[in-house]
Amino acid sequence: MDNTKNGTSILAVNDLKQYFPVKKEKIRQKKQYVKAVDDISFSVEKGTTLSIVGESGCGKSTTGRSILRLEEPTSGEVLYNNVDLATISKKELKKVRGEIQVIFQDPFASLNPRRTIRKMLNEAMDIQNVVDKENREARMIELMSIVGLPADSLERLPHEFSGGQRQRIGIARALSVNPEVIICDEAVSALDVSIQAQILNLLKELQKKYDLTYLFISHDLSVVRHISNRVMVMYLGKIVEIADKKDLFDAPLHPYTQALLSAIPTTDLDHKRKEIEIKGDVPSPINPPSGCRFHTRCPFATDKCRNEEPQLEMKMNGSDNHFIACHHADEIYANS
Repeated sequence: MDNTKNGTSILAVNDLKQYFPVKKEKIRQKKQYVKAVDDISFSVEKGTTLSIVGESGCGKSTTGRSILRLEEPTSGEVLYNNVDLATISKKELKKVRGEIQVIFQDPFASLNPRRTIRKMLNEAMDIQNVVDKENREARMIELMSIVGLPADSLERLPHEFSGGQRQRIGIARALSVNPEVIICDEAVSALDVSIQAQILNLLKELQKKYDLTYLFISHDLSVVRHISNRVMVMYLGKIVEIADKKDLFDAPLHPYTQALLSAIPTTDLDHKRKEIEIKGDVPSPINPPSGCRFHTRCPFATDKCRNEEPQLEMKMNGSDNHFIACHHADEIYANS
């Protein structure tokens, strides 16, 4: 169960697993699974941003899709305001999806190319029945203003906008149904750096104005540092570290987290981190290593790491809310 709570949680994930069956190549072959997300637990406080980071294939996007039940979870709980989204009916889930929205990575692929912005916003409000029909016109114009677009944008098609403008439309569509939680799945990774900054600032303004809660999925640690309250690091389907942003960036404890942070580009040569090279390739999620999943690439690995799986536990490194799954965390912290 989740032992990383701090305050009032609007979203709590407990023992979540997401396994995908692998097609058999032989009749008598043992059934195999891709263990995309393997028994993770965490929580998100209302009005805050929890970012999920890690290499491609670590399970961060699958975690977001499982919470939304775009992929049916293999097992585990997804508690939203103490309601388990993993077990409620599709009718009940439809209502909840108005309260938990998503902003996808590709702002063009996530918008219907044949529908005007007006039709898309109207459809969302119609499905969730959140605004009376006589008030929808005013609400749609308001949404355009909120995301920094002119009112005449409502009559245009997605291909008539730039990438940054399309992502603003995606944000407007998410806001149109008055959500409490927004899952941002690589929401700025497809945009130019200058446009990324604009969208991130917009997301922060909206969070403050509407008390929104974000689950922000990204591989870009520079972006994560700008928007997060807490950061969760995943590796091969597991959580290896989760902490408040300042603690994680100032004093990372897991060797994998340290390596990720050392790779962040910087122009400040006086405070540049020593680059830590991760050798080897990411193991197969079909047959992950025993013990600690990072031991095949970790410079601190011992027999205990190879044979015994570390649990996600709180470490006292100046914070009472820093959790890490590593047998040698205390030694690493003492020598850092």
